[in-house]
Amino acid sequence: MRREWPLLASVVTTALFLAFGKGWLSDLSGTPWFSFMLGWLFCAILVSAFAVVRHAEALAELLGEPFGTLVLTLSMSGMEMLMIAAVMVNGTGESSLARDTMLAILMVVLNGLVGISLLLGGLRYHEQTYNIYGANAFLAVIVPLAVLGLVLPSYTVTTAGPTLSSLQATFLIVMSLGLYGVFLAIQTRRHRDYFVMPDVAPAGGDVDAVAHEEIRSIPYHGLFLLAYVLPIVLLAKQIAIPIDYGIGVLGAPAAIGGLMVAVLILSPESLAAIRAARANQIQRSINIALGTALSSISVTIPVVLIIGLLTGRTIILGLDAVNTILLLLTLVVSMLTFALERTNVLAGAVHLLLFLAYLMLIFSN
Repeated sequence: MRREWPLLASVVTTALFLAFGKGWLSDLSGTPWFSFMLGWLFCAILVSAFAVVRHAEALAELLGEPFGTLVLTLSMSGMEMLMIAAVMVNGTGESSLARDTMLAILMVVLNGLVGISLLLGGLRYHEQTYNIYGANAFLAVIVPLAVLGLVLPSYTVTTAGPTLSSLQATFLIVMSLGLYGVFLAIQTRRHRDYFVMPDVAPAGGDVDAVAHEEIRSIPYHGLFLLAYVLPIVLLAKQIAIPIDYGIGVLGAPAAIGGLMVAVLILSPESLAAIRAARANQIQRSINIALGTALSSISVTIPVVLIIGLLTGRTIILGLDAVNTILLLLTLVVSMLTFALERTNVLAGAVHLLLFLAYLMLIFSN
């Protein structure tokens, strides 16, 4: 139980901000106070996110693949969805937070995480083999949902701006959830062998050696996972205030907010994927990366659209021309990368280059 100190820190932080947060965050004009508030909230959410991943990885060991990776990716996507929903419900007017966050997650995962994993794995093992059928199954759903959810709204004419009409939003909700349901049936029942690589043994040490010593039981880890998620959701509304203030004062692009949410959510999971790649478990790394991208876009889009329909808020989903090109280029490169059964350094370098291009274009669009 001593390892669960982050839970105490998260609960105390949540209680303090629920009681005094309105006063503390009412005046952030002082740089030291602003930095302290933002740093405190950021660290509290981050340590909770790491704890969520730790318990999700323990569940992954207990449940086995592909259920283990599914639990991990759904945990991360659930945090993303709840954080976005918590901020949106209390807002008014238009909202582009979901669009910016989903684009940031796709860029971080499909370019940053995939790039680092393939680059480090390629440097250490020259080539790594994975199950091509699983990667293609992920991309077969990611590509249409990404285009329909983030590109199409900029070209529809029923409504003004990069938005969807009620009929279009309802169709996208049903389609996203329906496609993800079919994918889950494929992943967990009919074609589970697509997402495992039994012939490739880990090399260079077992990345889960420490986790094996900490595994208890499914109820134990499941309850702690939920316990850590709740403070993250409650603190999401609090951290949105200093983030918005900082963006306004510095004149930074609005997309920075989505990138910060993505970094908070994906940092722990990214470390797990990178450790797997370095231990020659590239299949697990790919499952985590592509699974996160898929669950994020297929669950978050329906949730934010439902919130928009219920609250009457205008949900901005469509990307501008520059980000549309970047997203489409990322999808095409991803299809080329996972068209072969082996990965190498070159593929990783290309994805990292696209990620750096995304970061550059945030500040110089």
